[in-house]
Amino acid sequence: MQLPPLSLYVHIPWCVRKCPYCDFNSHEFAAGAHQITAGAIEHAEGATAGDRQLPEAEYVDQLERDLRSQLPWVQGRKLGSIFFGGGTPSLFSPLAIGRILDLAESLTGFEEGIEITLEANPGTFEQAKFAGYRAAGVNRLSIGVQSFDPLQLQNLGRIHTGDEAQIAASQARAAGFDNINIDLMHGLPGQSERDALGDLEQAVDLGVEHISWYQLTIEPNTAFYSAPPVTPGSEQIAAIQRAGRAYLAGEGYQRYEISAYGRAGLASRHNLNYWSYADYIGIGAGAHGKFTLPESGRIIRTQRTRAPKHYLALGCETGERGIAFPQPKIKEVTAKERPLEFLMNALRLEEGVPSGTYPGYTGLPLEGLGKEWRHLEAMELVRPLGPTIATTPFGYDYVDEILQRFLSDD
Repeated sequence: MQLPPLSLYVHIPWCVRKCPYCDFNSHEFAAGAHQITAGAIEHAEGATAGDRQLPEAEYVDQLERDLRSQLPWVQGRKLGSIFFGGGTPSLFSPLAIGRILDLAESLTGFEEGIEITLEANPGTFEQAKFAGYRAAGVNRLSIGVQSFDPLQLQNLGRIHTGDEAQIAASQARAAGFDNINIDLMHGLPGQSERDALGDLEQAVDLGVEHISWYQLTIEPNTAFYSAPPVTPGSEQIAAIQRAGRAYLAGEGYQRYEISAYGRAGLASRHNLNYWSYADYIGIGAGAHGKFTLPESGRIIRTQRTRAPKHYLALGCETGERGIAFPQPKIKEVTAKERPLEFLMNALRLEEGVPSGTYPGYTGLPLEGLGKEWRHLEAMELVRPLGPTIATTPFGYDYVDEILQRFLSDD
């Protein structure tokens, strides 16, 4: 077993409004926040809503304690990527983001060419801070557009307009970002193939380097789950996906992961780290992490408590914050679980992963995949085990069915 590369995920759990499709660990900042537009929220050093202020400085202090508590699992590695997700990370000031980055660099070090991504909403409220984020060290901006269509934005509970989304991309470019991602969704209520392509065309016209284009799914514990919207049927979804993939390929965007398309050489380094079954530190309320411990042959997954108020209370039991900062909840990934867990990640990549990463990152022999893999190979769903572990082009549309072969009933 070998040490894989290491990334850092930082979770900022607050939003102005909880979207009806969202099942992420996000929390409305204040009661009535849904009445506040993105452009109406003032910013000083921290975010405010009405007469309340986000606990920005306190949260950053807690992030530092969280990171320090997990340093023994770093094992001498430097960070190859950092991702600020949420929630809405752009609710935090550039000063706070810069402080987090300075802490991470001082505590772990950065690999040369590190990718640092921050998720931002397209409202004018965030645009004014783009230059500050760039100066703080963020070098990749991910803008949560979801759609440019006013009706779909309303359906999705978004608080920005299509025009604001376009302006945000232009403002990000003017602020010095040369690596911009736009998040878009398809399979939206009443959406036609032409509508879906229209969203993609507007993103391409903006000249962004990366597009994350994923299907709306109805998840438990969301408003949409309680009152599901009427979405296109499976045949219509398939037609939308075929048309969208063909269009993006024709425009020079390479599909490298099920929902990710990038210009040549601009696939997300952070995404690739996840899907290659590498390691990552997770800090913040509800954040997950994964660590490989070669000396003991163990792989562990970590999770922090989800509620922001509970996260902010960690380490207070002694009366002095940080004196006895607790470890996150730990779950060991057993040898029996590793084949499925590895493949759930690796097979999302269109080109798969080098075969050597399987024994290297799981500690298991590649031959252990043999019987099930040969069965799938005979069905032309996966490539023969050789230099890479990957599906065939045909099998790439049936990853879920492939994974079923590695589920165990006992």
